[in-house]
Amino acid sequence: MPSEDLYRTVRVIRRFEERALELVKAGEIGSGIHPCIGQEGVAAGVCAALGPDDRILSSHRGHGHLLAKGTDPRRLMAEMAGRATGIDRGRGGSFHPSDPDAGVVGATGTVGHSAAIAAGVAWAAAKRGEDRVVACFFGDGAVSQGALLEGLNLASLWRLPVVYVCENNLYATTLPVRAAVAGTITGRGEAFGIPSVTIDGQDPETVRDATAEAVARARGGGGPSLIECSTYRYHGHHTFESGVRLRYRDPEEVAAWKERDPLEIQAARVPAAVREKIDAEVEDLLDEVVAFTLASPRPEPAEAMAHLYATGMTTRPGVS
Repeated sequence: MPSEDLYRTVRVIRRFEERALELVKAGEIGSGIHPCIGQEGVAAGVCAALGPDDRILSSHRGHGHLLAKGTDPRRLMAEMAGRATGIDRGRGGSFHPSDPDAGVVGATGTVGHSAAIAAGVAWAAAKRGEDRVVACFFGDGAVSQGALLEGLNLASLWRLPVVYVCENNLYATTLPVRAAVAGTITGRGEAFGIPSVTIDGQDPETVRDATAEAVARARGGGGPSLIECSTYRYHGHHTFESGVRLRYRDPEEVAAWKERDPLEIQAARVPAAVREKIDAEVEDLLDEVVAFTLASPRPEPAEAMAHLYATGMTTRPGVS
């Protein structure tokens, strides 16, 4: 992916999240969100190395993952606002969106469980003879979860085409990684014989190149890889923090990470005139996204129990 295309992806994610924050404040996104502002380089870089038929598993901080993989931003924002035009008809929300058409299997709110699901998706693809790689995103708070370790074990044992991507933003909600993780994150992968590296997650091109190497290994039958991306979220764990004003991060630490903003890092690689054109196009796109969302209807209450079963079967009237 050329530098300007990678910049466009990072810019779309940044402005999407900023506009989503506005909708949270306006009460249009009632659940609040887990913003990924500051971590856009990971989503953009990883998905730039994937093909259209590849799959991703996302996390609770996953809007950037979906956008980078090709989800329509209008329908994603509508989903977050609980509108019937959303990618999951307003039923997945910000926490559990999925988009099979874009290769997004889903997002798991339970931390770490996506690793085992990713192993299952990759196993199924391999059994069908499909040339398909699965990328699985999770945070540093997931690395000691049993489900994640089980997923790593199966992926290595069966040499599955999975790229595990840890977005290490130093905090699991408010718990510092140094107080929660014994040993190292890459050590988890290495213990299962999985090639594991730590990279600069603030540089989209560094992430893209490391992922491309891991994807090539997976496609060639070399099995899974683990990439630890050192990154940082500039906002709170969740938008509720704007009200409670938790103090668990040193303002100097936040300021230091903002000096390595992935948007600015990638912007420096794009000519000013090209960058200005992209910025204008992104603003027009996000205006359209917000207008589409606000004009979209909410799901009918009478249909609340619909779409629960793949067969189309519905619950009996009056039964909850």
